[in-house]
Amino acid sequence: MSVQTFEVIVIGGGAAGLSASLILGRSRRKVFIIDANEPRNKVTRESHGFLSRDGIQPLEFKKICIEQLKKYPNIQYKRDRVEYVEKDGSIFRVHTLEGDVYISKKIIFATGMHDALPSIKGLKDVYGKSVYPCPYCDGWERKDEPLAVFGNGDWLMDYVKMIYHWSPDLMVFTNGPTKLSNEQKHELLEHDVRLVETPIEELQSSDGELEKVVVSTGIEYKRSGGFLMDTGEIQASSIPSRLGIEMNEMGGYITNNIGETNIKGVYVIGDAKNAFSGLIKAASEGYELGAKMNAEMIFETW
Repeated sequence: MSVQTFEVIVIGGGAAGLSASLILGRSRRKVFIIDANEPRNKVTRESHGFLSRDGIQPLEFKKICIEQLKKYPNIQYKRDRVEYVEKDGSIFRVHTLEGDVYISKKIIFATGMHDALPSIKGLKDVYGKSVYPCPYCDGWERKDEPLAVFGNGDWLMDYVKMIYHWSPDLMVFTNGPTKLSNEQKHELLEHDVRLVETPIEELQSSDGELEKVVVSTGIEYKRSGGFLMDTGEIQASSIPSRLGIEMNEMGGYITNNIGETNIKGVYVIGDAKNAFSGLIKAASEGYELGAKMNAEMIFETW
């Protein structure tokens, strides 16, 4: 077992955590990154919306980021899993699966979310390949295709309107009785959007590409892609909760606008804060927090 001390410990190696590490490292801070390497976007073939990296494969994006951090000797990166964190006054002791202990006064949680997908047969085969949650991430690639919207609930109508913008060839599958009002159903009809309430039996696909939505009555609907309104996302790490950080109604940890929590020295950024961020927003949050933390440490030292 080793025990090491750092100025900042970053838990999580996605865009948010690595961006914060880069800025802190360039600010001459001794930074340690602990990464379980279980990214939420590992099922996605391409990531979009990040200038200069639009369409990059997520693992390639991460590989480039880690490689660029290597030029800073004051930044260390390790593949490991944090098991628990102890708070002792202003000090935090981070215990990992490999049995090591790392000490710091400041911790950034950039642990992200995990998706707990609905139990629809065949959904895991297409998720991230031809069925997605975010139209800004993947809508362009599916524009004007025959698409399916999967979802139900209070904000289904707003979600349908969003997806309709990318493709008006749209069908809505609620996988059971809809919660839409009669007025909303009429709106769908006016826009030639078909509503299917019959429970879904299976999503049929080939190599991750959606081909048919089969419902329990045996009827098949040909669709080449789709968008999932609710991925059932849950926090990838419960450690901030165990430290006393509460969650908001979206399931994200409560912070101020730059990631400061109610516990001094503990910060949360990225999906763990927002439920869903996207690469460029997550990286931006890391940059902003890294600069803010460095400024605070400068004034503390002065």
